This record gives sequence, C-alpha cells and structure tokens, in this order.
Amino acid sequence: MKSRLIGCGVLLLFAFTSWAQSKKVATNLPWSVRMVQSEMIRCPQSWQLDFQNTLKWDYCHGLELQAMLDVYDVYADPIIFNYALAYADTMINDRGEIKTYKLAEYNIDRLNSGKFLFRIYEETKNEKYKKALALLRSQLDTHPRNEDGGFWHKKIYPNQMWLDGLYMGAPFYAEYAYRNNRVGDYPDVINQYITVARHTYDPKNGLYRHACDVSRKERWADPLTGQSQHCWGRAMGWYAMAIVDALDFIPRHEAGRDSMLVILNNIALQLKRLQDPASGVWYQVLDRSGDKGNYLESSCSSMFVYTLFKAVRKGYIDKSYLNVAIKGYKGLLNTFIEVDKNGLVSITKACAVAGLGGKEYRMGDYDYYINEKIRSNDAKAVAPFIMASLEWENLKQVRTVVNQK
Repeated sequence: MKSRLIGCGVLLLFAFTSWAQSKKVATNLPWSVRMVQSEMIRCPQSWQLDFQNTLKWDYCHGLELQAMLDVYDVYADPIIFNYALAYADTMINDRGEIKTYKLAEYNIDRLNSGKFLFRIYEETKNEKYKKALALLRSQLDTHPRNEDGGFWHKKIYPNQMWLDGLYMGAPFYAEYAYRNNRVGDYPDVINQYITVARHTYDPKNGLYRHACDVSRKERWADPLTGQSQHCWGRAMGWYAMAIVDALDFIPRHEAGRDSMLVILNNIALQLKRLQDPASGVWYQVLDRSGDKGNYLESSCSSMFVYTLFKAVRKGYIDKSYLNVAIKGYKGLLNTFIEVDKNGLVSITKACAVAGLGGKEYRMGDYDYYINEKIRSNDAKAVAPFIMASLEWENLKQVRTVVNQK
C-alpha cells in the first residue's frame, strides 16, 4: 500500500505538520488521517489513549498505535511515528522491561501491543525493543493451555478460549515466527485458529460464539458444549481480523493454512447474510440481529469492513465480497461518524467492554450484551475504522490509476 500512496503522502505533508499547532483537523484529508489527528488531539500523550489516566501496557494502545503506524507508512507524517515511539519509550526501559507488564499473570491480551514494537524496532534499531519483544514472546513458552493446545485466555480464566484472545496472541505469534525464522511455530499458530473454531462454532447459524470453557465448569458455559450463549459481534470481529492479519506471515505451503481460509470464507458468508440491508453495518449481538434492544455497533462493523476489504485484496475470498465491504464502509460513515466544528472526527456507538465470568459475574446472556456501556471514540472502534479507511483509500487510488490507463 505504501508504494501506491506515498506520492499522495508527500503532497499532504505540509497539511499534516500544521494541524498539530492549530488543534484543528482539515476536512479535505483522508478519513484515516483525520481520525489519527483527532485522536492525537484528544490524547496529547500516547499513553492517554483509550481513556487512560495512568500508565498501562494495554492491548488498546497497541491496537491504535499499530493503526497509526499504518497511516504513517502510507502518508509519511513523522509526527505520527513520534507519537507511537513516545509510548514505547515511556513503557520500556533500556533492559527491555515493560512497565505494568507481568508475565506470570498469563494474560494473552498483553501480547497484542508487541505487534507495534516490531515496527518501532525496525525503524530505530534500538535493542531495548528487541528485548521487549523477546520478553513478550517468552510468555507463550509457558502460557497455560488446554489439552488440545489452545491457549487459555487468561490465567484467571482457566480452560477458556475466547475469540478475542486469537487477535491478542496469534498474529503476534505468527509475526515473531516470521521475523525470527521460527518455522516450527507455524503449526502451533494455525492450531489456535482451528481449535477455537471447533470449540465455538454453532452449526445452527454458521457463527462462532464468544467463548468456550472446555471444562464446562463455568456458569455461563453450556453444560454439553461448553460454549457461551451468544455470538458477540466484536468477538467475531477480533477473530476475523486475527485471521487476515496472521495470514500475512504464514507461508502458503504450511499445512492447515487452508483450514484458516475455509473459516475466513465462512465468516465472510455470514457477514454478507447478516449485514443490515438499510445501513450496511452490523449488530452488537449477531445471532439476534434486528431483535428488540439490539443495536448497530461501530467496533464490530469497522472490524468486519477491514477484514472484508483486506481479504478481497489478498485474494482470500471471492471478489464479489468487495460490494459488501464498500456498502459497509459507507455505512460506517453514515451511521457512526460525527465531525465537530474544529474538524475532529468521532466514531460513536461502540460497546465499551463485554466479557464473561469475573468478579462481577457476567453470564453472557442477551440482556447483558445489549446493556453494557456504549461510548464514542473507544479504541476498539477507532483503530479498525482507521484500518478500514486505509483499505478504502488504497482501493480508490488503485481504481484511479486503472481508470487513467
């Protein structure tokens, strides 16, 4: 993508560097850039992303900063790179130790931010980032697993695999293997995707439920299947993005990769089936789409649009799904995007959080999912919107070049 749009990035560089002083966002810039600038104005320090008021090594920071670095790669504004670098420098010392990260917690969410560190190390060659990456990768060596090899979501959630966790751990695992020539890791990476599909697949509707407790001990788990009660939109969004992102690093000849493509094609089929015909976006609880109390939700919708765009571009799914992606992207703009008087872009109607079990026990029933807090500019909606926008901008650029020939 960078090679196709870098000329555009050079032309826009002056506009990019002037926004930082004005605290205003120009409305003639690409949506990806407008959202990045808006977030940087809302959160002047990168550690403040996702509504944080104290330092935290968190998956949401990695999610947003990775998306921002994608924008940097395309449009070449150094302010964006320095913003991401500031978080890395704030959180990682010269020994490669990471503030607030505790390996012994075995929380797979903590691995996601490792992905943006690959880019930081590549650019700076600072050894502390390489050490931090090795530290994060070492967690997988002893991370608790089920008998079939599936990683637990967290140590405090024994025997459980959540679709969310696939995005948090498996793409990092795949990229680390690729960058460090650890070819023996690929079968284990692939097994994570296949195993979670087996545990969460619902043959009645073709969807994947939020999670599964293979021990069938949790109150939220079906006593026969171990599955949670519903297919939560964002959980399937995490899973879908995890597949298209990990495929970048898994060799085509690797056994089991074709099974990941089968899963991805099924997800695309279900997304086409469940896309709201009026708005083009998707519901918070997918298996109850259109039901009373359910609502059109921005984070899962952004994740689905990004996945479909990328999967078509990479040839993983039929090109006919491009129409679904385009309708979905236009739906994002029409349904969720708001712009204030200073040009700052907001994405609305995102579920703040949803989980299962825990201290304040969450049963994962329908009423639980539709009554969790809804907010604007949640990182889990912001970042996928940026990523989907980059795919859209690349598509527009390619079509312009083709039409000019």
